[in-house]
Amino acid sequence: MNEDLSAKNLLPDDCPAEGTRRIIDGRERVFYDGYWIRTYPTPANSLTAKKRLIEALTRRLFNHTEHGLNIPGTRLAEARQRYEEETDPALKRVKAGMLAGALFNRATDIFRNLVDLQACGVEIKSSDALMRECGRCLLEAMELGRFVLHRSGEEGIDELWGEPFRAFTAPIEEFYESRYIKIGQTKRDIDRIADTMVDTFAKVPAFAQIEPLIRVFARAARIKTETLRTDPDIFDVWPQLVTAGERLANFAPDESAGATPGVSDGHGVSDGLQLIRAGRDLIFFITRARTPMPKSTQEYVERCGVYLETGRAPTAPTPLPA
Repeated sequence: MNEDLSAKNLLPDDCPAEGTRRIIDGRERVFYDGYWIRTYPTPANSLTAKKRLIEALTRRLFNHTEHGLNIPGTRLAEARQRYEEETDPALKRVKAGMLAGALFNRATDIFRNLVDLQACGVEIKSSDALMRECGRCLLEAMELGRFVLHRSGEEGIDELWGEPFRAFTAPIEEFYESRYIKIGQTKRDIDRIADTMVDTFAKVPAFAQIEPLIRVFARAARIKTETLRTDPDIFDVWPQLVTAGERLANFAPDESAGATPGVSDGHGVSDGLQLIRAGRDLIFFITRARTPMPKSTQEYVERCGVYLETGRAPTAPTPLPA
């Protein structure tokens, strides 16, 4: 059974310092942002481990950002030329992302070959020209990453662009600790969205029964956030998240709670359903990226406030084309 542990339900008489580690139910956890987060063994700080980590972070980056950015490193010169020649601001933004993608792939290519050389007995020092070139590519890609949006079209996720560079420059132990900090922040934002949904729809009679579905979905999202895809528990954790999200999205409001069809206490029922599904989607985005999306979270909170005040949900950003 997967447990989601927070300070309030685990240690009522104790307030641990950030970064405190404890064995809880036979498993090590670390405390950040009010949550006990499951930890995983940290690989040795070697070039091979860093190569694998940067490759994984690069795949993760392309999985959560706009389509079309995964440009091979072999086309870096072409991507740079097209970016520098572009004058239309909208096109230049997209080409900046394509250049960033090519830079990431060039860095990964370099690292992969350096590891192969090391396996052949060649000593690779941090001052090596190729090591410096790898770091330069990652740094430039991170700087260009501010032009790239999340796949939803709502905002960028700067953390995803900075992670490969941090993995390259920092000891692996330090990098993994920074990820636990981000997971704590991610859980906090999941709860902020869930609490906003509960506070909003508890005031609308047609949605009075929805709180348990929101709470179960948020709990499943928090557990997924701290669970690696390589963990055997993923075969329980992911299905629980998906099915909880389906139940929330399929919630049937009590139409009889309003005197006017489609309206409940002055609030549009269809607008409410739209807002519930938008909250469900945002929690999914945050959970899969395992990174906060502060701009989107704040905008969602504001949309819920407008719905409570006016009975209508403001229009959400249009997702990017698939």
